[in-house]
Amino acid sequence: MNKKPISCATHDYIEIACLYHFRLNLVMQNNSTIQGIAKTTKTTKDKNEYLILQQDQNSISVEMGNIKIMQSLTSNPYFETVNF
Repeated sequence: MNKKPISCATHDYIEIACLYHFRLNLVMQNNSTIQGIAKTTKTTKDKNEYLILQQDQNSISVEMGNIKIMQSLTSNPYFETVNF
């Protein structure tokens, strides 16, 4: 598990994505990609932070410390790409 802290500015973009349910493409530290609709975030007891994405009928938890790039696939006035 990666406990790399996420900056406040990055958290703001994640919260915007969740608020408006943006469709996202996430590029992970290992260069794999994950797509889904941003739903919410959660923090575990051991302080790991997760972005919850909806994929079809399933929800997945993506550890934020493992995200390298967040790209919005939903047109919006807030951001296109966020580098973590």
